[in-house]
Amino acid sequence: MTKIIGLTGGIGSGKTTIANYLKSLGIPVYIADDEAKKVMQLPEIVTQIKLEFGENVFENDLINTSKLAKLVFNNPEQLKQLNKIVHPAVKKHFDNWVLKHKDFPFVIKEAAILFESGSFQYCDKIITVIAPIETRIKRVMERDQTSRENVLNRINSQWTDEQKTSKSDFVITNISFDDAKNQVCKIVNLLSN
Repeated sequence: MTKIIGLTGGIGSGKTTIANYLKSLGIPVYIADDEAKKVMQLPEIVTQIKLEFGENVFENDLINTSKLAKLVFNNPEQLKQLNKIVHPAVKKHFDNWVLKHKDFPFVIKEAAILFESGSFQYCDKIITVIAPIETRIKRVMERDQTSRENVLNRINSQWTDEQKTSKSDFVITNISFDDAKNQVCKIVNLLSN
């Protein structure tokens, strides 16, 4: 049976870089955020979001994700409502994806909020990517052309590295990509045996 390996890390930790490296090794990787964006365009999900959040988060009948994000990131109750709509649909989508990759010994599920969403409990093992806070802030400010304050707000809406690593089977410290790649290879060897 195919094992599900959760891959997570706080914003700016470099988990997507690690996920892409795992993909380059021929390991199937499910990027939950990307897939959730696709699932959010499904008619039944669009209808639920319209009912819950109104027309003001739509533009030309499409969800304006930045408007929706701004609305929910500063309101824990509304974030909970959005997650209630999106997470079950993404879980179903992921389960179908796993079936398509059942010939692999393991697959990777990359998710920023693996713990916060509760989906960690469906994983056989968990890898958490960490990096120093200032490195993370700098990476996100450069990547998203955003302010330090915005980055800190997003960091503070997620579990801390300490919370994540205490529940993880493996931890990758991602300061230098070459070093991180070596850590990934060791983990892949352990998971393959």
